[in-house]
Amino acid sequence: MDDGYSGTNFQRPSFQNMIKDIESGLINCVITKDLSRLGRNYLDCGLYLEVFFPEHNVRYIAVNDGVDTLNKSAMDITPFRNILNEMYAADISVKIKSAYWARFQQGKFMGTTAPYGYIKDPADHNHLLIDDKVAHVVKEIFDLALKGNGVAKICRHLNKQHILRPAAYAAERGETGFERHFEGNEDKRYIWSGNSVRSILRSPIYAGNLVGYKRIAANMKSKKRPSKLPEEWEVIPNTHEGIVTQEEFDIVQQLITSRRLPQNKGGFVNIFAGVIKCVDCGCALRAMNVHRRKRPEIIDCVQYSCNNYARNGRSECSAHNIEARDLFNAVLADINRFADMAVNDEKAVRAIERRLTETDQSRAKSLEKEKKKLNKRLAELDRLFSSLYEDKVMERITERNFEMMSGKYQKEQLEIEARLKEVTETLNDSYEKSQGVRDFLSLIRNYQGLKELDATIINALIDKILVSEREKLADGTVRQEIKIYYKFIGFVGELHITPTKRWTALKPKNCTVCGVEYVPSSGISKYCPACAKRIQREKSNESKRRSRERNRRACIELSAKNDRLILSSEMDD
Repeated sequence: MDDGYSGTNFQRPSFQNMIKDIESGLINCVITKDLSRLGRNYLDCGLYLEVFFPEHNVRYIAVNDGVDTLNKSAMDITPFRNILNEMYAADISVKIKSAYWARFQQGKFMGTTAPYGYIKDPADHNHLLIDDKVAHVVKEIFDLALKGNGVAKICRHLNKQHILRPAAYAAERGETGFERHFEGNEDKRYIWSGNSVRSILRSPIYAGNLVGYKRIAANMKSKKRPSKLPEEWEVIPNTHEGIVTQEEFDIVQQLITSRRLPQNKGGFVNIFAGVIKCVDCGCALRAMNVHRRKRPEIIDCVQYSCNNYARNGRSECSAHNIEARDLFNAVLADINRFADMAVNDEKAVRAIERRLTETDQSRAKSLEKEKKKLNKRLAELDRLFSSLYEDKVMERITERNFEMMSGKYQKEQLEIEARLKEVTETLNDSYEKSQGVRDFLSLIRNYQGLKELDATIINALIDKILVSEREKLADGTVRQEIKIYYKFIGFVGELHITPTKRWTALKPKNCTVCGVEYVPSSGISKYCPACAKRIQREKSNESKRRSRERNRRACIELSAKNDRLILSSEMDD
């Protein structure tokens, strides 16, 4: 009965049918080969044997275990048998999990179906090969995300292209269990969901890494498998060929984590979203539409402002306003400066490399010397331990002196090992920084003569941009400092810009309701964001109340009209 179902599960189809027959009075005796055939969950087994069966006048017999509910003495040991049966199931569960974990650690794919974009290797079903038929779709999804497109926009693009969604493609390939999703609605085969796109963008599989243990049950009895956070997933790197590079995958994860809103209400595409920060409070700078009479381009009507200041006022931070056009021009010019330098000016490149790594290189030399001394001292301590132990065995020193001296040496040994670990990590960081400079110069050479910026370029080259508050100099000019932290090399040097004068930012004003100071998004704004939302909600609720009142009156009038018609009909009769 119920072949293929675990004995720890009492929701087995045939078992449940038997329970229904017992409740209907069709069965009065249940016989199994032994207690384990009834189940391997001692709590549920006890419930059926001691409560359910007696309440329904059902006799239970386990032949091999000599259990008969009519024989009370034979039932005394039954709870212990049930516990042993469950322990056996738990032991099997642990062994199976260990076997799966060992295979996973070897980089073997153990899923029943290959993920979208891959097929199972015919020669080795635990290895993945790229599916050339749809790999370009996965690549396109990542490319769109790198350009700053959100999940909804990517879905709309795929739907317009009339591309089969992953489940429909799996059904077309002959995979079982997918066809039922589209029965009676063929159009659903080409409608991509946000979850499908999001799962593709989140999965390390597409960077060539095996991922598993994304959901795991608390124990053998629990059937709930809550999802784990992406950073808690188990990942085995480089197990198969990736559709995208690891760098592209990492950038997409940064974009997802920053919860970007790349396009504001005015249609401005915010290519700096998730990158631009306030230098003082570290909060993100948000793009704000500023209504102006002259609008050469959308970018000229947008400025960035500290989100912390916009929400909480001067008590938390200052505005740190910077025009979108000024920021765009400054970043574009700086990227072109480095690109031209990397291609045409070898001396300047070496000067930058020396400036960035000079301190690290001189420090690395001293650390290398220290590392040699530490290793030499560790070797000396090992010899001293051997000599000390020999003196103890030969009774040249007392037990007390041995313990005192060995404790001293052990303490020194632990201190040296801790320092050696610290020195090694610092040296590795220094070597990585030197390699990072070379990687950055190699990367930025590809962007010589750049005329436009987009989110892909920004996220490929820049880690973050810090914007300072505007300052007025002694000569009356206004200056603003920008710090760009590039990939691989970090901060090189600050930029100073002169803010565009003709685009004057709107001055802060006080909310007419609560009096809190805020930065208005337009000249006609009267309320701070919090009050504006509350007022809008109140207006919406009032509109709904009026609508309900109109409907109620209409129903009353209709009911009265029906009553009059009925009364008129009765009078005519």
